[in-house]
Order: sequence, then structure tokens, then C-alpha cells
Amino acid sequence: MNSVYNYLPLWATLFPVLATVPLFFVERRSAKIRDVFAQAVTGITLLLVALMYPYVRDHGVIGVSYPGILPPFGISFRADILGFMLALIAAAVWFLATVYSKVYIGHEGGGNRYYPFLLLSLGGCLGVFLTGDFFSLFVFFELMSLASYVLVVHEESDAAIAAGYKYLILTLIGGLALFFGIVIAFEVAGNVDIAPGNLLFAEPNRLSFIAFLAFLVGFGMKMGIFPMHVWLPDAHPVAPSPASALLSGVMLKTGAYGMIRVVYNVYGPELIAAAGWDTILLVLAGITIFLGSAVAIAQTDIKRRLAYSSIGQMGYVLLGIALLTENGLTGTTFHIFSHAMMKSTLFLAAGAIIFKTGTRKIKEMAGIGFKMPVTLGCFTLAALAMIGIPPLNGFISKLILSMGALDAGKPAFVFLLILSSLMNGIYYLPIIISAFFGVKKEERKWSRAFSELKPSMWIPIAVLAASCLVFGLLPINLPLKWAQIAAKALLGAGN
Repeated sequence: MNSVYNYLPLWATLFPVLATVPLFFVERRSAKIRDVFAQAVTGITLLLVALMYPYVRDHGVIGVSYPGILPPFGISFRADILGFMLALIAAAVWFLATVYSKVYIGHEGGGNRYYPFLLLSLGGCLGVFLTGDFFSLFVFFELMSLASYVLVVHEESDAAIAAGYKYLILTLIGGLALFFGIVIAFEVAGNVDIAPGNLLFAEPNRLSFIAFLAFLVGFGMKMGIFPMHVWLPDAHPVAPSPASALLSGVMLKTGAYGMIRVVYNVYGPELIAAAGWDTILLVLAGITIFLGSAVAIAQTDIKRRLAYSSIGQMGYVLLGIALLTENGLTGTTFHIFSHAMMKSTLFLAAGAIIFKTGTRKIKEMAGIGFKMPVTLGCFTLAALAMIGIPPLNGFISKLILSMGALDAGKPAFVFLLILSSLMNGIYYLPIIISAFFGVKKEERKWSRAFSELKPSMWIPIAVLAASCLVFGLLPINLPLKWAQIAAKALLGAGN
């Protein structure tokens, strides 16, 4: 009989999904109760995920399976150190974004539609990280993708509808490709379980290569890697800022998680290297890193600049996956964790600036640091972390990725990481400098009066920004330790 703790991945995944039912009735009574209810649901979900840690630490893997549901695949829930780590940061960012949303969505409107789909997206995202087979992962992957469409089109402007349509079409293409890959894997292996030693393909051949391409399209679409990134620069800017933070900070990582599982649990690094398919991933990673960083420089809209930055950052993640080294995989896993904090801070801060000033143009933000010092201070900290300034968390992940590139005998990628960091500085530092030094305080005239955010908005931003420093300075860095354990486990999965 399964112990109670084995059900934690199931409860954490299904709780926010099932909570949308009472939310439907609550929100029609009172917007205030609705907001508190949504915050409580995300807070309890975070607690359920956090409770997994001692059991994952002691047992390695926890979970339950139901082979009789949705035959022939069944459905299963599973948490190992990698799934737990990503579920924890996802739940934490979701909770903070929900707290932030109270004032933001209260001003924007549409909360009765926004919150149920926010919770559905959370359940779908956690389901990706906490399921034990690829079919179960696919089910929650699609739930997350379709629910987040409603968040993208929330504002119902022409730009939002157009971006949502592009997002939906590409999501459907990615979902179909992913399902195609899963069907091939099931036909070849007889199962699609995610488990150490259960590699689904034993040799490189035409069928396994077709499945590899299908997985790459399915998960690469969600990651936003070249050339499947075209939906991202349109969708992220038009979504409400807390949703943008979740799309970029968390949901992109579901695609990265899927690719990690494909390379290390479906094929194994030995097969990938022998077939030369790592070269495909490395080329795409290099293009994505350079393209995202270069195009971000040219953007004048702050949220579009952040969106293109996310593309470049996903290139880092794909690079670490493709290096097939322990340092590369450790760096990628820690960067996924770190990027969730850094980019969520930046999108929430950018959303706060737009919320207060009504402007999205970077050139119109000169001197805003005097009016919103806390918000711009948090933005500065996260931006410096993105550039890779020590001792912030972004520096650690880039350093370990560089070590992974050297371990793999590919020093050219160290140069690319340095070049990308330089480009990050080119598009982040002017925002910071202009905000605090671009104009004298007494000379800056604004079209409308505004001040710093309310605590319910700036506290989530401050917590995320502070974590960028804390997880760079801590002498015992648990997320980095988890990343190292996950990398060792994945590299030994085929043994």
C-alpha cells in the first residue's frame, strides 16, 4: 500500500485544478473573497509541493500510478529531485504573482475569468513537472497551454487577439508533434514511463530520429527556441504583467524540462552523442542565444525587450542540455531555477511601471527611479543578475555552463556566453542608467501623478529580487545542490 506522502505529487497537481470549481461560485459573491481564495489556493499548493522535500530527499522518488485510467497509457504522478525543484519554484512564483495580481487585475478588470485560468495553468504546469510518464505529462502540458491562451488574450485588444491566435496555432502544432513522438516511443518500447534506466530507444534509426524531431518541435515550441520562437515576442508583451511573469519565468521551463527528459530519459546521452543529434541541439542553442540577445537590443517596448531576452536565455538552457556533461546539466538546471526568479522580477517590475505611468516606451522612463525607487531597485538587481554580475545567481549558472562547455571540448560556447552577457548589458544597463541618472529629479515632468506601488505589489517583486542575491551568496545553496544531484541522477539514468 502506498504511504500518504506518495500522494503529494497528485494532490499538488490536482488541488489548483479542482479549486476552480468553488472559485466559480465564490467569485460571483465578492471580488475581495475571490482574491483571497485564489491566494490561499496558490499558497496551499506551494505548501503541498514544499512538503515533498524530506520524502524526495530520503527516498529519491515518490508517487503513485493508475494504469487502468486512460488506457493503454495509464496516468501516473511522480516526483524526483528535478521535478520537485522545478515544481517548487513554479509554485512559489505563482503564489507571488497571484498576490501581485490583486491590485493589478483589480485595476485592469476581468478577474472572474483571469483567476480560474490562472489556477488551471498552475495545475497544468505542476502536472508537467510531477507526472511519471510522457502521456500524463502530455495531458497536463496541453491543459497548461490551452488555459494560458486565455491569459494571453485577457486584455482583448486587437494585438492580444492576434498574438493569442498565433500562440494557439503554434501550441496546437507543438502538441500534435509531441503526441506523435509519444506514440512512436510507445510503439517501440511498449511504455512511456519516466524512470531511471528505462530508455525508450535503444539505437539510432529513422524511426527514433523522427520521434526525436517530434519531441524537439513539441517541447522546443514551448521553450521558444529558434525557429519556433515566433509566438513568444507577441504573446508575452500583450498578456497581463503577472501572466507575462509566469509565461516567461515558469511556463517556458516546461518545454525545457521536457527536453531534459527526452535527452536523458528517452534516448540517453550515449545514443544522442553517437547519433550526432547533440549537434542539432547545439546549433539551435547557439542561434537562439545570439538571436534573442541581438534582437532584444533593438526593442523600444520594455516588455518586448524582456520577451526577446527570454528567447536568448532559453538558448542557454538548451545549450546545457546539449553539452551532455555534468556541469552543463547542472548549470542548465540551476539556470532554469534562477531565470524563474530573475525574469519574473523583471516582468512584474515592468508591469508596475506600465501600471503606474501608462507608458511602455523605454525612452520615456528617464528618471522613474526617483518616483519608484523600490521597484526600479528590484529591476536593477534582477537585470544585473541576468547580465551575470557576481555574486548574483545568474553569474553562478553562466559560470557552471561555461565549465560544462569546456568539459565537452567546446570552448566556442564560452565565448558565446560572454558575448551574450555583453549584449545583455547593452540592453539592460541603459534602462537602469536612464531610470536613476537620465534626468535630474526636479526636471522630470510626468503626464500624470503617481508614486511607489502598494505593498501587495512591491513585496512579491522584492522577494523575487532578493532571492537573486540570496541564491548567489548562500554558503549552502540548496537549489544548486539539488541541481547537482539531479544532473548526476540523469547522467546515470541509462546505467
